[in-house]
Amino acid sequence: MKKLLATVFLSFLFLSCATLKRTSRHIDTVFKTSPALQSGFAGLVIYDPVTHKTLYSHNPSRYFTPASNTKLFTFYTGLKVLGDSIPAIRYAIKNDTLYFKGTGDPSFLYGEFDSRNVLGFLASAEEKLVLVKPNYTEAFFGPGWAWDDYNDYYSVERNDFPIYGNVVRFKYDTNKKLPKIYPSVFQDSTFIRDHATHDGAVREMSRNSFWLQAKKPTEDYTQLVPFKTSPKTTQKLLSDTLHREVGLMPQAPLKLDRTIYSVPADSLYKAMLYPSDNFIAEQLLLVAADKIADTLKTKIAIDHMKEDFLKDLPDEPKWFDGSGLTRYNLFTPRTMVALLNKITEEKSIEDLKKLLPAGGKTGTLKNYYKAEEPYIFAKTGSLSNNHSLSGLLITKSGKTLIFSFMNSNYTASTRDLKAAMEEILLLARDKY
Repeated sequence: MKKLLATVFLSFLFLSCATLKRTSRHIDTVFKTSPALQSGFAGLVIYDPVTHKTLYSHNPSRYFTPASNTKLFTFYTGLKVLGDSIPAIRYAIKNDTLYFKGTGDPSFLYGEFDSRNVLGFLASAEEKLVLVKPNYTEAFFGPGWAWDDYNDYYSVERNDFPIYGNVVRFKYDTNKKLPKIYPSVFQDSTFIRDHATHDGAVREMSRNSFWLQAKKPTEDYTQLVPFKTSPKTTQKLLSDTLHREVGLMPQAPLKLDRTIYSVPADSLYKAMLYPSDNFIAEQLLLVAADKIADTLKTKIAIDHMKEDFLKDLPDEPKWFDGSGLTRYNLFTPRTMVALLNKITEEKSIEDLKKLLPAGGKTGTLKNYYKAEEPYIFAKTGSLSNNHSLSGLLITKSGKTLIFSFMNSNYTASTRDLKAAMEEILLLARDKY
């Protein structure tokens, strides 16, 4: 009987190994014959976290431009540094004055986030309000960001006290010549240019002056334009929003040792990962740095994570911002897989599937990797000629695998590249 069981086990093992080898050869063939994958440089690692075995690897230790896959590092930072709720403001009261400063929390009056906790606290305070400048020395853009994207919604400026997502909303209506502007405080700094050649609203690069075309739009839409951030702009927006005077000073006369919290951390992570929100990603690293060292500086959070939690990654991450807007970031596929494995130690697979975009269903994957049952739950990352996808792959046999598929410097269309990636990932889904 023992010999029979041993024979059956060895036969199963042999068959399993043969299937793995055959699948690997099929994937190799796609890499070698796909014009889209051949047009650039590609890397792929597929890992089984249960058996701790790498099922497939192609250029696993080569560095790639990760783009928004960087947000997975920011996500892990939040899991290790921040608690269940996001600290929003630090404050203290002396005599008749409430002194407060920002922590970098991006949720205040942004999107669908509930701001009542912070808004109610400040609006109902009986003391005079004074905004204090924090320990913040960052430039408004991250290192290596494209300066000429300053007018685009994905290049929102970083600062210590974000409000309204640090953007002005221009809501266009085909029945009206001019859009509705929100926050309305920017109405007085918006001007009409009769012979404008641009579409929509354009801000002057160095100040909050916005220029519009003098014609009706052909469709209803909303344009988001980043505004120039500064302590004075924050003070002005807070005064307008709270309908009360807010003072401004460089330093408080006492330690601001009390904290008001805003929203559940998971709500920010989901909002960052689903639509790939650069603004939330950048601000989360500042919130983490503030908690680590009472200083809002991205490098503090990155250095802390690399020293305390990421030393055992297979390859050192070249990590410079929270969103992936900079091309200075460089990660390897096996490092992305190792990071995701660490994330699964903090979040259950089921919880992680709720936070990551699902193929054919949600977020940045809504139109890709379609199937009756989603089999890809992953973070996309795209810059021109660079595209990555890292996350979970659910096989037909019921396994949950971790993978990272990275592509740099390709010249084919992104559509063709994604089709080749899908062909490979379907092979992995069906055969592993």
